[in-house]
Amino acid sequence: MAESEQFEKGLEVRRAVLGPDYVDGSLARADEFMMAFQRITTEWCWGYAWTREGLDRRTRSMLNLAMLTALGRPAELKLHVKGALTNGVTVDEIREILLHATVYCGIPAGLDAFKAAHEVLKAEGAVTGEPAAPR
Repeated sequence: MAESEQFEKGLEVRRAVLGPDYVDGSLARADEFMMAFQRITTEWCWGYAWTREGLDRRTRSMLNLAMLTALGRPAELKLHVKGALTNGVTVDEIREILLHATVYCGIPAGLDAFKAAHEVLKAEGAVTGEPAAPR
C-alpha cells in the first residue's frame, strides 16, 4: 500500500526528532496489527501536528515533556527528552519544565519524570550523574 503524503511528511520529522534507528526499528518490528498504530502516529502526530507552522520543534518538545509528565508516561518521556535535546532544549530548560510540571501535576508524577529524564540525560552525556555540591 502506498503511503500518504501526510505519512511521508511525518516520517521525515519523526526521524529527525527521534532518530532514524528508533523510528525505522519501530516500523520494521510492526506486524500488520501494530502497523495501524504506526501509521496513525506518523500521520497524525508527526505529519499533522509536528509539521504545522504555529510552533517550532523546540517549543513542541517542551510541551511534550510537560504533557507526558502530566499523563504519567515516563517511558514515552524518555524518548522525548532525547528528542528535546535534538531540538535544542537545554538541560536547564528540561529541569525547569519538569519542576513546573511537578507543581501542577504532583510530586509522584514529577518524580517519575525526573527519574526518566535523568536516565536519558546521563546516557546522552548531558549530565554527569555526580552528586551536586551542598548548598
